[in-house]
Amino acid sequence: MIDPIDRIRAASRQMAREWGFLRPTLAGTAYSPSAVHAIVELGRRGSLTAAELVDVLGLDKSSVSRMLAKLIAAGEMAPIEQGADARSKPLALTEQGRRTLAAVDAYARRQVTAATAHLPPAQLDTVCASLATYAEALRANRLGAEPAREELRIETGYAPGVISQVTALHMAYYAEHLGFGQVFEARVATALADVTARLDQPGTQIWRAMLGDALVGSVAIDGQSLEPGIAHLRTFIVDARVQGQGVGQRLLDEALRFCDAHGFRETRLWTVQGLDAARHLYERAGFRLQSETQGTHWGKTMIEQNFARPRPA
Repeated sequence: MIDPIDRIRAASRQMAREWGFLRPTLAGTAYSPSAVHAIVELGRRGSLTAAELVDVLGLDKSSVSRMLAKLIAAGEMAPIEQGADARSKPLALTEQGRRTLAAVDAYARRQVTAATAHLPPAQLDTVCASLATYAEALRANRLGAEPAREELRIETGYAPGVISQVTALHMAYYAEHLGFGQVFEARVATALADVTARLDQPGTQIWRAMLGDALVGSVAIDGQSLEPGIAHLRTFIVDARVQGQGVGQRLLDEALRFCDAHGFRETRLWTVQGLDAARHLYERAGFRLQSETQGTHWGKTMIEQNFARPRPA
């Protein structure tokens, strides 16, 4: 799985190049990117002081002061009060500045319209929302705001898309780390379909770990697939992006409390050798290795393991 931080960095570098921020001038003007942004923000807000532009643009005072002096000299903006000090009095665009802003807006709209023509219409809203969210996150970081922390929720039962989403989480991990493919994906999807079709039966349940609208983990208990009194722990997975944050432990705790509350004398699971983090969770919860055999159940030759946990006395 590609590191999302590296993906964001690569996309940011490409956007900076495509937007022209590496060139000395921007948007078809004779001005630097920071000067163009000053014109745009002044036009959007009506008037701003130099101090306010420092905050909006995220530049130091001396850089903004020099830039404003050049824009005032070029006739793009002027103090609202004649003779006032531009550093402390509100500035507004002149008639020339409004013409420059109109040209910048037209240039930018052409650029964005041409780019979005390469996007499927269904993706446009996603791109808009994602860019706006990331822009706000960058600003919050610059201003030193505390990062927003979404509360993890554990939900039970079926929800639209749960079969495909949990299967996708499995494939994102197992395809990369163990080389599993179509056979494994089909077995996981079949297991999930089997469990969710019997959620109305006592002793069968599925848990979903949610961060906002994102599913970041899941586990299921199947109370019917094995012999009476034996629970089958199935399709346990945690998104790699939140591993190590206690998500797996919370899911496993919920599932095992369910097993104990429903009177199962034993809970069993099947996995493969090499998943050390998961095995640590299992053993800490009371599971013990029962058997190991070489097999191809998941589509390639692996050491397959069976673990069991008796109900606590």
